[in-house]
Amino acid sequence: MITGSVAAVALVASVVLAHTARAATFGVTESDGAYIVDTGAGLMFTVSRTNGDMTSMTYEGRELLSGRASHVQSGFGSDTEVTAEVRGDTIVVTEHAPDFYTDGEIYHYLVVREDQNNIYMATWVDAHAAGELRWYSSFRGDVLTGAYEPSDTAGDTVIESADVFRDGGRTSSKYYSNRRAIDQGIRGLTGDGVGVFMDYGNRESSSGGPFFRDIEQQRTGNNDLYNYLFSGHNQTEGQRTGELYGPYALMVTDGSTPKARDLSFMYDLNLHDAVGPAGRGWIVGKVSGVDRANAVVGWSNPAAQYWTRPDASTGNFASPLMKPGSYTQTLYQGELAVARRSVTVAAGTGTTGANQSSTWAEQDTIVRLGEWDGTPAGFKNAAESTSMHPSDSRLQPWRSAVTGSQTASFPAAQWSGINNGTTVTFDLTEEQLTARTVRIGITAAFAGGRPQISINDWTPKKVPAASAQPKSRSLTIGTYRGNNTLYEYAVPASALVAGTNTLTITVVSGSTGTGYLSPGFSYDAVDLY
Repeated sequence: MITGSVAAVALVASVVLAHTARAATFGVTESDGAYIVDTGAGLMFTVSRTNGDMTSMTYEGRELLSGRASHVQSGFGSDTEVTAEVRGDTIVVTEHAPDFYTDGEIYHYLVVREDQNNIYMATWVDAHAAGELRWYSSFRGDVLTGAYEPSDTAGDTVIESADVFRDGGRTSSKYYSNRRAIDQGIRGLTGDGVGVFMDYGNRESSSGGPFFRDIEQQRTGNNDLYNYLFSGHNQTEGQRTGELYGPYALMVTDGSTPKARDLSFMYDLNLHDAVGPAGRGWIVGKVSGVDRANAVVGWSNPAAQYWTRPDASTGNFASPLMKPGSYTQTLYQGELAVARRSVTVAAGTGTTGANQSSTWAEQDTIVRLGEWDGTPAGFKNAAESTSMHPSDSRLQPWRSAVTGSQTASFPAAQWSGINNGTTVTFDLTEEQLTARTVRIGITAAFAGGRPQISINDWTPKKVPAASAQPKSRSLTIGTYRGNNTLYEYAVPASALVAGTNTLTITVVSGSTGTGYLSPGFSYDAVDLY
């Protein structure tokens, strides 16, 4: 037995091995090929010494896990070294697999502190061929009964790819539990006298930037909680490897929502490639030329990503503590990148004067649909696009014909097989019959879909090129976020008439598909100037 108190050995052995009631003493013991960890505050969990799976978790004597093991990805497999060590008031369980998915190496850490019912975690991986990296826990639905409605799929009928469901006209999916990374806070599951919550922690080694969305939870019959560290779910960046993901934490309570913990103590535990605060630097600057209340500054390089919101009054910003290196600093208006520059971070110091001003060109428009903010916000069905399948009966019909700048009547997305041929009518006077420009911004695209226009009887001779987008589903899995792309069309004066004109936008693509899996895209904004 390993324990923090010699006097507690007999008590831990009798209570922990039984694993049926709350243990009163902090410690860890070995039994039947497993480590059993006791926080001393009501939470106990069992970790297989063979493959690192968490096979049991009890709180005040109640089993919380559904019978499915909790683990990184889908488990490490049998070639896993698992050790446990008590360091004063801290227990560190280390899991190491040298051949993770045949060609990678991975470390995963489970850490507890005495009298805290939290399992602090971090994960390091140097290569990964499985397409995703996640922490997954499946809890008993009869104990943790609360469910997030958009991702409650229990009893529903599958309609797409075994992961999107329908019950009557209501659709559901684990994908619809997503939030933007910049907005992720504590989220979890509750029941009678118990709650389990995820603190998503540090996203610096994940990919996709501040606005990336991914699965957080799902209710089937069990109640599942995830922390996606990396995935291929409309992923706009490759995986960062050779880096420590986290720290993050699984938090167990009496049902109340916990506050986020300071996770920085994890950097003092000699975790693989951990970079503590003293080994980091920061960036200071000021933004201009943007709506400061809706601005974000982000940093990215092959090793890490970070972001912050500037002060809404002054535009001043300071980054989180960052790993040393050279970064691309991006200024976003909403989610639209409007300026980029290079910055360098040095350990133990701040880089000042990293000011940034928007390079986005506003225009005096005749027609403006939407706002240039990198999102379909304000368009028809946009508010529900991250929490419903586009076939959901609660949505408005996707087909649209609008007059002028009627943003709320214009569709958030368009597919060749659903609502092709969105029309916008607008009036011009004789004096306005000059060469014009149409700008269309898209936020994501599926199957090579991109916008082609016609005005009255005129159509551009050239078909626009497809944008660079992730090779996965997007518009049906609760995200409008891909690679923002701007299309511009030069309209000759001869295409226009005095009086009413009609702009028609169609989806073009070299690919095929049906319904909501036909070529399509989501809109950012449309201008005519």
